[in-house]
Amino acid sequence: MASALKNLSAYNPDNIPDASDMHFGIVVAEWNAEITHALYEGCYDTLLKHGVKAENIQTLQVPGSFELPAGARILSGKHKLDAVICLGCVIKGDTSHNEYINNAVANGLMNLSISTGRPYIFGVLTPNDQQQALDRAGGIHGNKGVEAAVTAIRMAALKTEGTEKRKIGF
Repeated sequence: MASALKNLSAYNPDNIPDASDMHFGIVVAEWNAEITHALYEGCYDTLLKHGVKAENIQTLQVPGSFELPAGARILSGKHKLDAVICLGCVIKGDTSHNEYINNAVANGLMNLSISTGRPYIFGVLTPNDQQQALDRAGGIHGNKGVEAAVTAIRMAALKTEGTEKRKIGF
C-alpha cells in the first residue's frame, strides 16, 4: 500500500508480540544522513517501546544503501540477532542509479533472509525527491523506521510462535 494511503507509523500496538527477550541489529546508511538518522530514531525508539533492552540492540553504520546487505551480514556474524533492520534512502536523480541500488539491496536482503532463516528487514526509502523522503522520515506520512521495527518484531516472533508439533498428511 502506498504511504500516501497509509501512515508508516500507524499500527495497533496490541498486535505486537512481546520483544523483551529479543535481540536486533540496525544497519544505517550514512548517505542522506538527515533522512536515515530520522529513520534510525523512529526504529530504535519503537524497539524500546515494545520492550527491547537497549543492550540488545546492535547498530552499524555503512557508507550508503548499497552497502546495507554486506553490513547486515557483518553485524549478524558478530552478534546473535533475531532480526536485522536495514535503513537507507535512495533518492531518484537524473540517472537510473536508484533502480540498480534499490534492486541490489532488496535482492541482497532477501537472499540473506532465505539463506539464514533470519529476517533482514528492508527499511529503505525510495522517493522521487528530498521532500518525499522527509515526508516518510517523520513527516506527514509517518516514519518508515517505525514500520521497519514493527516488521522486525513480528517476523522475529514467528520463529517462536506455533512451535508445537503437528502431524501433516496421512
